[in-house]
Amino acid sequence: MDVELYNFDLPEELIAQTPLLDRSSSRLLTLSKEKGTIEHHSFKEITGYLKSGDTLVLNDTRVIPARLFGVKEETGAKAEILLLKNLGQDRWEVLVKPGKKLKQGNVITFSDELKAVIESEGEMGARVLAFSYQGIFHEILDRLGQMPLPPYIKDKLEDRERYQTVYARHEGSAAAPTAGLHFTDELLEEIRAKGVSVAFITLHVGLGTFRPMSVEKVEDHVMHEEYYSLSQETADLLNKTHQNGGRIIAVGTTSARTLETVGQKCAGGPLKESSGWTSIFMYPGYQFKVVDALITNFHLPKSTLVMLVSALAGREHILEAYQEAVKEKYRFFSFGDAMFIY
Repeated sequence: MDVELYNFDLPEELIAQTPLLDRSSSRLLTLSKEKGTIEHHSFKEITGYLKSGDTLVLNDTRVIPARLFGVKEETGAKAEILLLKNLGQDRWEVLVKPGKKLKQGNVITFSDELKAVIESEGEMGARVLAFSYQGIFHEILDRLGQMPLPPYIKDKLEDRERYQTVYARHEGSAAAPTAGLHFTDELLEEIRAKGVSVAFITLHVGLGTFRPMSVEKVEDHVMHEEYYSLSQETADLLNKTHQNGGRIIAVGTTSARTLETVGQKCAGGPLKESSGWTSIFMYPGYQFKVVDALITNFHLPKSTLVMLVSALAGREHILEAYQEAVKEKYRFFSFGDAMFIY
């Protein structure tokens, strides 16, 4: 399957640079995956599409201030790193800039209390760094690090919490699960009041979010592994939801990937507590085992995320919906508007 099948024209002015003042004041495009019917709403009106007995699944990962700026000790040249995966024993998988000049054995100094040596080199700027520091690593990171906003966002984010969901709990992500940024505590209470259950999973967003597809055929792309966790409490609630005829509604592609990973692991049987690393890649032809509906943002052309939503709703329906979103000037990407596929 050709990657170009998932290309579309996106005017640059539709790339949202800043978050809206009110989280749930974003717009909502709804898409019927069976009929292809499209409607336009405000995000607050999502409650009209949720039914008693449904379960909303949220990713409660918390973004760490993962972008660090330092200098190459040997030359004094500037160096930038993005923390991606904690490998344990103060070793991290990272992305580095400039990739061509930061080699194995180089030392990067970030401050008097934090240094790192490059242990090994990978492809496209990936490195493994071993850190040395004085004090508590996460406290140092909180002081020195910046929020790892995607490269297409040029404006500085004054309030770090606007790149966190209101329910973020478990630190570990290099990017926010952005579909969740639309929710407020008040909206979640309104959803619960309708008889909709709210469940939590964790997926720490890593390298896969930052890597563009570099192949011509969809089937040739390999996703990077990301850590996920689903509790027995959540598994029991999801099993009960389906047994009672309710829908499992994933908030964001990260929630969808976690749910389908566990669904595959349980081979179509009841879901069970599960954690580990997932590299699941969903594109048209994939048969969903757990997810019935999806709340998501609008994604990059030719991205794995456009392919994921196409697997759920069909490529033609998705591209028609995206054309409609462009025509109606919806905001795209991390701080953009939302879409509900049901």
